[in-house]
Amino acid sequence: TCEVPVLFAAELATGLFGSFLAAISGGNLYRKSSFLDGALGQQLFPSWLKLDERPHIPRALGSAAFDGDGLATYAKSFVERGELLSYVLGTYSGRKLGMPSTANAGGVHNLFVSHGVEDQKALLKRMGRGLLVTELMGQGLNMVTGDYSRGAGGYWVENGEIQFPVQEVTIAGNMRDMFKQIVAIGNDLELRSNIRTGSVLIERMTVAGS
Repeated sequence: TCEVPVLFAAELATGLFGSFLAAISGGNLYRKSSFLDGALGQQLFPSWLKLDERPHIPRALGSAAFDGDGLATYAKSFVERGELLSYVLGTYSGRKLGMPSTANAGGVHNLFVSHGVEDQKALLKRMGRGLLVTELMGQGLNMVTGDYSRGAGGYWVENGEIQFPVQEVTIAGNMRDMFKQIVAIGNDLELRSNIRTGSVLIERMTVAGS
């Protein structure tokens, strides 16, 4: 068991931001079942990170002119300079919270995550020693507390180079801490998802295995 940097491959990093969207969605917020309840205006990510929705990109996977309530969608930022600017609200959840709809009934349409110029290989060099995660197992997020624990597999990295495969380990942390400890996001964007992000390097997580 150790605490080391963890690099999530791009196809898995989409799940991290999917969990974030769930935590700022109106349904979880008005039920008081989100670890980000009351987080509007707070600094949740590093100051260089931005999350914005672009619903009108032609032929993109998540593009839509209207949300589930029939309201016209529009481009917006959920996070700028690391600060949470907006929740994800439909008409009903907005009414429950006393806030206007953000035209997101049914979810977010094309979320873009800001990224740097480094590819995954460069992020491995930056990480030095740690775990590259290419597989996750189980559902290990407590939406109320933000505690995160998942079975994982991937590759152990030393001196910025992959050394050997790793299976059946557990990675754990708290989502609030994980968001703040994002060191870098790669330019290897995952294009098969409604969430466009590259590989995500987190400064420190607990890795445990036999």
